[in-house]
Amino acid sequence: MRYAVAMASTTASSLSPGIPLPARVLRLEGSSNFRDLGGYTTDDGRSLQWRRLFRSDHLAGLSAADLQALAELKIGHSVDFRGADESSVHSYAWPQLQRHAFMVEPTVVQNAHALLATGHRLTAEDTVGLMQDLYRSFVHDNADRFARLFQLLLQSDAPLVFHCTAGKDRTGWAAALILRALGVSREQVMEDYLLTNAHYQRPVAAVAGRLPEEALEVLWRVQAPFLDCALDQVERDHGGMDRYLAEVLGMDRAARAQLAQRYLE
Repeated sequence: MRYAVAMASTTASSLSPGIPLPARVLRLEGSSNFRDLGGYTTDDGRSLQWRRLFRSDHLAGLSAADLQALAELKIGHSVDFRGADESSVHSYAWPQLQRHAFMVEPTVVQNAHALLATGHRLTAEDTVGLMQDLYRSFVHDNADRFARLFQLLLQSDAPLVFHCTAGKDRTGWAAALILRALGVSREQVMEDYLLTNAHYQRPVAAVAGRLPEEALEVLWRVQAPFLDCALDQVERDHGGMDRYLAEVLGMDRAARAQLAQRYLE
């Protein structure tokens, strides 16, 4: 393949000792946060297959070489969680990808500007609170979008990439749900989530507008408390991820067994 690769996570794999792990981070020209979910281990000792499920920032800037790399990976579907305006500003229609728009409208920037309009001085702490509100909204207000992702995973055997704009929040929650549904520990889920801070490159022309730099530093990164507040919300409202997956996302025991058969080694 014609892209550079980064070293994989040290998470255990079913590969034989001495055989290098596939790369977790794929260094594409038009994406800084394109990652493979392969290799994470489950509670029953299995691991996710490599080169089947990918997460990313938006795909509008992919180069011809990037598209060739995706073709070699046989990625046939993209799930786009961006809202209407985001999708319009950075649109894409790559012939090799069947794009599925499961829109989750962003709220943090709008809410931040609303606070500024009242004369409030927006701090990093304020922005953390706005981010946590966003993650709580994923659990119920946008659950149907994530349920549609699971249905697609069960319907198609083709390798798939899911993304939003930065590949960190909506994409991060989607990755957490998939990994937990397959039996990956919360600790490994958090490990995968926080990798964004090591790889995502903040755009030079920030789409967030004229927000204070301390707020932007929060917006363009991820923090463990963001994901934790969504996971904790699931625990409080449903008594655990198992019930949430079954009752809200339609992933009962049989559906999760089918998912595991398709994506686990």
